[in-house]
Amino acid sequence: QVQLVESGGGSVEAGGSLRLSCAVSDYTDCRFTMNWYRQAPGKEREFVSAISSDASTSYADSVKGRFTISQDNAKNTVYLQMNSLKPEDTAMYYCKADRAAFSGYFCRNYYWGQGTQVTVSS
Repeated sequence: QVQLVESGGGSVEAGGSLRLSCAVSDYTDCRFTMNWYRQAPGKEREFVSAISSDASTSYADSVKGRFTISQDNAKNTVYLQMNSLKPEDTAMYYCKADRAAFSGYFCRNYYWGQGTQVTVSS
C-alpha cells in the first residue's frame, strides 16, 4: 500500500519561508506525477504545484515565482520550497500522487497524504 507522509509545516511570519516534504513509500511498481494541494478553512482544496516523472513542473498562478517544487528520486521525496509567504498561503497542505503511465496493475489512480499545516501571520 503506497503511503505519503508530509512534513515541514509550521508557523511563520509573512515574508518567511518553509520547505515541505512528502516521502513516498511502498510504491514498488507505481509511477507518479506528484502534486501539492492546499485547503484553507471554509474553502475548497486547490491545486498548488505538480512535478511529473520527467521533472516537468506546473504551478498555480497564486504561487508562481514564490514556490518551487522538486524531487529527490534517491530519497523518494518531493519538496515544496515556499518563499515570500503571505497570510493567504495559510492552509493545510496535502501531497497527492497521481498514477502515471507504465504503473503496475495494483497501483491506484491516486493517493493522498494526511496533510501538514502551514500558518502565516501578518
